[in-house]
Amino acid sequence: MDIFTLAIWVGTIIFLIISLKRDKVKTKKALKMAFGMGKGMLGSILSIIFMIGLILTILPPENIATFVGSQPLIIATVASAAFGTITLIPAFIAFPLVGTLVNAGVSVIPSVAFLTTLTMVGVVTFPLEKREFGLKFTAARNGLSFIFAIIIAMVMGVII
Repeated sequence: MDIFTLAIWVGTIIFLIISLKRDKVKTKKALKMAFGMGKGMLGSILSIIFMIGLILTILPPENIATFVGSQPLIIATVASAAFGTITLIPAFIAFPLVGTLVNAGVSVIPSVAFLTTLTMVGVVTFPLEKREFGLKFTAARNGLSFIFAIIIAMVMGVII
């Protein structure tokens, strides 16, 4: 466990203790509500995890690097962003994966497009997000995130 995760856990426990000391009834009620919402989303979360495994089985990172590395820069950037939208990987896995892609010969711009869409756009999480936030919000957030991912990739290509 890294220092940041540990700090979040310690902070959460400290604030939970403070909350319990201030008002036990409200804190217990809030915890019951949180666990209830968690149980309600459990099916969706498990299906997302299943989809991630299925997608990564169909599209292994090596195949992505081979395809992207052989394309013109614009096509490679859009293709990388598209791959990133359908693949959901936690950031602590995504960064080393992108490093692997760069070391395999993929340009920085497509790699950054892939990384930003991995963490910002969620086609796999779309059904859960739509249910919780509504179709209009979810579509707008994912669409804008995709556009900004391309912009970020272009800017990083100039900077690096």
